[in-house]
Amino acid sequence: MKPEGYWFKSSKFEIEPGEDEEINPGIYGRQLAAWLKERLQLRGYPVEDVITEDWGRCLMCARDPFMLWVGCANVDEIADENAGPPRKEDIVWHCFATAEVFFWKRLFKRIDTEPAVAKLNRDLAEILRAEPQITLVPEP
Repeated sequence: MKPEGYWFKSSKFEIEPGEDEEINPGIYGRQLAAWLKERLQLRGYPVEDVITEDWGRCLMCARDPFMLWVGCANVDEIADENAGPPRKEDIVWHCFATAEVFFWKRLFKRIDTEPAVAKLNRDLAEILRAEPQITLVPEP
């Protein structure tokens, strides 16, 4: 299932030199992840250190009774790696809230993740809409 989420442009987040070397070429979002982590913590989420994935960054908001997290990165890889990073104003960012239940926990009972994901999604929307340097855009 494809995560929903929010797509936006912003002049707020710089591409740091070499940041895509720790993920995959053309995948950015270190500053976005740090900014989101701070905003989520202000709303009471005990966000762990940012987790680097091959697709972007993961902000783990809870691990029990299920994993509740936010994913974030730019939408598309850059076609020409030799061209260098794109201008920050041209990047379309994507972030989304989701939950995962460990298989062994699902064996014993049904765990309803929907209320927690819905709340995290609402908080994410409020965070993004409150930032003047962020403009929500349609899904590319």
